[in-house]
Order: sequence, then C-alpha cells, then structure tokens
Amino acid sequence: MKIYLYLILTIIFFGSCSVSKKQIKVDTKTKTSDSQVNYQGQNYNIENDSDLKDLKYPEEKYFKTVKQLTFKGDNAEGYWSFNDNKLVFQARNENWGDKCDQIYLMDAFKGVGSPGKKAALVSTGKGRTTCSYFLPGDSLILYASTHEGSELCPPEPQRTEGYVWGIYPDFDIYIADLKGNIKRKLTYLKGYDAEATVSPKGDKIVFTSDRTGDLELWTMNIDGSGLQQITYDLGYDGGAFFSPEGNQIIFRASRPKTPEAIKKYKDLLARNLVEPTDMELFICNADGSKLRQLTNLGNANWSPFFHPSGKKIIFSSNHKSKTGFPFHLFMINTDGTGLEQITFGHVFESFPVFSNNGKFLVFASNRNNGGTRDTNLFLAEWKE
Repeated sequence: MKIYLYLILTIIFFGSCSVSKKQIKVDTKTKTSDSQVNYQGQNYNIENDSDLKDLKYPEEKYFKTVKQLTFKGDNAEGYWSFNDNKLVFQARNENWGDKCDQIYLMDAFKGVGSPGKKAALVSTGKGRTTCSYFLPGDSLILYASTHEGSELCPPEPQRTEGYVWGIYPDFDIYIADLKGNIKRKLTYLKGYDAEATVSPKGDKIVFTSDRTGDLELWTMNIDGSGLQQITYDLGYDGGAFFSPEGNQIIFRASRPKTPEAIKKYKDLLARNLVEPTDMELFICNADGSKLRQLTNLGNANWSPFFHPSGKKIIFSSNHKSKTGFPFHLFMINTDGTGLEQITFGHVFESFPVFSNNGKFLVFASNRNNGGTRDTNLFLAEWKE
C-alpha cells in the first residue's frame, strides 16, 4: 500500500505518476439557465465558453458547475483573495520554466485562460515555495520559501525512504507584493517554518514549525509579533486553517503511539522527513485550548477547510480506499457526525477551499487531464 500511495500522492507534491481514470464527457451543445454563473455583475457561461466546460460528475450534488482553471503541470493549494476576485496558488510547470514549486496569481473565474497561457509569478522563482495566502487588503501575500538557503531546488526525498515529505530546514515565511517583491521576512530561526495561513479576521497567522524539535502549530500576529505555540503532542501538526470567525483552527496531524511508530517518526524527523500516510483531523480554539480529535477514519485524512457556516469541515481522504487510491473530498460536522462524500472521480482530489462568500469552492484534481500526470485547479459553484 505504501508504494502505491507514494505513486498517487506524488502527483501533487512531486508530480510523478500516471493513473487510470474515468474520462468525463462534456456536452457543449446543451444550453440551460443552470450553466450561467453570475458573480459581481459578470456572467460566466459554463457551456458556451470552451474554457468554461462543466466537468462535474453526476453524483456531485453540491456542485452546480465545475470549471477548469489550470491546464498543465502540478497545480495545487489555490487560496482566495479577501474580495474573492483572485487566487494565489503553487505550481510546478516546466512550460513556465519551473524547476520546483513556485507561487502564482490568477483571476479566480477566468483561471489562466488556456493551456498555453502562463499565470503571473509572484514568488522569486528561486528555491522551493509552498503555502501562499492573501493578507487583508489583497495587495500582499505570504508564502514559505527556501530561496535564502539556496537558489536551487532542494533535493527531493529518495523513494527508498517510502512515501515521505521533505521538511526542508531552509523554509521561512515571507510577505511579498503582487509583483513578487519581498516586503518582509516573518521567521528567522533555523529550521522548518511553513504552511502559513491567515485568519479571515485578518489579525492572526497560523503556521507549522519544528523550532521545539517537533512539528507543532504556532500563531503570530500579521506583523510577525506575538508568537504563541498552540500544539504540544508528539507528531506532525500541519495544514492548519482558521474558522470563518477566526476563533477555531482545524488541522491534520499524525499521532504515533507505539514505541516502533514513535521511533520511526523521530528518526525520520531527524533527517528532515515525515511520513504522511496515517493522519487524522484535529480541531481546537485559536489559542490551542479545547483540542480534540475530529476524525478516526484511518489512512490519510488531510487538507481540511471550514465550511462557510463554521459548523462543518471539508477535507480530502482515502479512508475508503483499500489500495490508498483514490482520494475523495468529504464533509463532516465539527462534532464528528454526518460524514458525507462530496466528489466521486476515480482520481486524486484535494485542497478544497471555500470562497469567503461561500458561493464557490476551488480544489485540486486529476480529472480531465487526458491520462497525463497533470494536477489542476478547478472551480465549483457550490449549492447546498
């Protein structure tokens, strides 16, 4: 299972495998009022525009329409501007000159427009980057990068290690403008500081750091002051997001329990690696209090994000998959009840993020990639 899971998950993180998948048939001749998306005074016709084809599966009842935003390479982690007009995302596209992940900006409803068009680069183009996010006012973004450690891409973990993620110690968190000019560095300690996201209230940042010797969650003010550690249990804590009210945090975590699992976790972390194949979701208050485990599904449950109501969580999971594949999107109530499947493609689907107004969902998927290794971003118009 670990070998097979490695091949599947590297589609997003290391861009490496081809999988058999159901091809979606698109009917571009049928025209109905349901194909119209009206947002901020603009009409987007899903079926009339070749760039706006409806790519949802019939079982996906929460999606009114699904539009493809990117078309080549590995594209993931699309995050909305506060005004819901733009998406900032990470991509590795050889046609854009990427050697490893960089940060890009695009219109949330037009995407890159066509397979040959390049999005706007807003990182330095050096080193490796991850986890970008808008700051209040939408004129600045934050992201993590290794470029100060080296302008080259850091080496990827060897496959002999199994399926592991690199915890690169050169990652630090930066603030940049939308032209790619770095305005401020927020973290300075040697070690992994990354996976930063911003509260919808615009006052706090949550991020993952190994500054204590373990991978824990920390919060800080927008200017980098007021550092506070909010998790303490042994294991990887990451991929954290604030609730719409900014008073809670949802995140993914591993919790090694047996002596063998603890030793393996510590040995890997000592080599700047972590194995993400056994993760569950946890939720706590923004100050770390009232921490509790939300899921107990087995396998990998990750990339959680709050539903606009603040009462549900959407996330990616392979808990139904005996072989580790596929990954679907699921939704669950914050009390752990009401688990429901959202996507139904026989592919990898993850990184779901709701728009601030709750009308749209952006997510990453291997759907409609023509049997290639490409992972793209998709925009779904949400309906309850």
